[in-house]
Amino acid sequence: MKMISSIKKYGWILVALPLVFTGCSKDTLDNINKDTNHSTDVQAKFILTDVITRTAFSNSGGDINTYVSTYVEHEVGVWNQTYYAETRVTQPTAASTFNNPWGSLYTTLKNAKMIIEKCSEGGPEAGNNTTKGIGEVMAAYNLALITDLYGDAPWLEAGDYSLTLTPKIDKQEVIYAAVMSYLDDAILDLQKTGGASPGANDLMYGGSAAKWLKFAYGLKARYTMRLIKRSANATADLQQVIDNVNLSFTSAADQAAFAKYDATNLNPTFDFQWSRDGLGASRSLVDKLIARNDPRLRREFVDADWTQVATAATGDAAYNLMAPNGVNEQIQYFYNTSIFVFSQTAPTMLLSYHELLFLKAEAMARLGNGAATIAPVLRTAVAAAIANTEVSVTAALNAPTVAPYGGLTETTAPITPTEAGTYFDTSVLPLLTANPLREVMNQKYLAFFGASGESTEAYNDIRRLKSLGEDLIELKNTKPFPLRLPYGSDDTTTNPNVQAAYGNGQYVYTEQVWWAGGTR
Repeated sequence: MKMISSIKKYGWILVALPLVFTGCSKDTLDNINKDTNHSTDVQAKFILTDVITRTAFSNSGGDINTYVSTYVEHEVGVWNQTYYAETRVTQPTAASTFNNPWGSLYTTLKNAKMIIEKCSEGGPEAGNNTTKGIGEVMAAYNLALITDLYGDAPWLEAGDYSLTLTPKIDKQEVIYAAVMSYLDDAILDLQKTGGASPGANDLMYGGSAAKWLKFAYGLKARYTMRLIKRSANATADLQQVIDNVNLSFTSAADQAAFAKYDATNLNPTFDFQWSRDGLGASRSLVDKLIARNDPRLRREFVDADWTQVATAATGDAAYNLMAPNGVNEQIQYFYNTSIFVFSQTAPTMLLSYHELLFLKAEAMARLGNGAATIAPVLRTAVAAAIANTEVSVTAALNAPTVAPYGGLTETTAPITPTEAGTYFDTSVLPLLTANPLREVMNQKYLAFFGASGESTEAYNDIRRLKSLGEDLIELKNTKPFPLRLPYGSDDTTTNPNVQAAYGNGQYVYTEQVWWAGGTR
């Protein structure tokens, strides 16, 4: 009876319910299935965190850097994909090889542009000049990575799905104009006041506009040198390199270093080797160290038992276990390896202090300065590079993931600043005196070997030097040298414009990028 009474009492509600729903407005119905518990928009500073992290781990220090480290003979590919990259079988031309970084680069670029839009006039965070300037620096950085490595690429129509799903390919000359424009805008914005600092969301500089400004000037120096073959006035541009370096980092404390790796957030070089064991020590690099009696030789390699290789002389047992470039066996746990593949917590450099000093020294050499004038700059560069080597060696010796397995065995003492100075005076200075440009570029090449993600810049340098007819850095692999990376398979299979440019991928061996004298 109670249930029947209840039905009678409240039955009018059941009758009325259809009337309530049919009386809902269109707006109410549209909102019924909306997810109100998750944000559909975020502040620019939160996007910035992802942009910086993705740039360091996936774009600058990730697969690209690992593979090209075998091209420039910082490492030797000894197993599976890296072995085929080393021996130039499939990997250098396959669209799948660099597909992940291809996608990551465009995702990062799109997010950097989103930061800029949010902080520009008319955006929800208009007047947030520091964050906007940082976004512009990161857009320039990632756009330059795309075109340096892939050449002509989607740009003006890329990342806007409302415009097109198959963006056209733009010329590298057009893309580089945009890179420089972003940096010029950043230099202006980072000197303005107004807006909230991104603070801790900026994982490199904690929101310091002054340090990002130095980074922007440093990138101007890097890219001005990159374009030197295309310069209408090389003398003026080389002076611009020097001027921009002088406005940039004044010590290693300023450098653009992503130093957020730990026991679970892994340096990408370590991450690759720990999971794949595909890299071995490069014999051609060891030859350069031996020729200079370079103290880094005793610090930078370990054997298959994870013991630091204290000495190596041409033809001895340790030397014979350095992998011969391009003719090595496909085998794991046999060759010596660089110690840097264990540098689990070493920072990734987006732009290092030593790189800037090498750029300045190169510009001075190209302007005709003699060894006596260049020497103080190069001395500081070499000392900074060796100090960075020691940071990465220390990271390897203290790698938290390696420690439970017994860790590495250190057999030699760290290189002190005094020893670095003696090395410069006795080994580097005579070579600098004999051929300033050659020794500057070889010291830069040696400095870029490591866990800092700088092999990509060595790759850019070697291609640039080749385009200028300057065979300054000797490579021993006699197989064809890849002049660029193939486009990613996400677009070679879906975008007819990219598919036509890719063809069968063999163009990577024959077509220079525009800044190296090519047409694409």
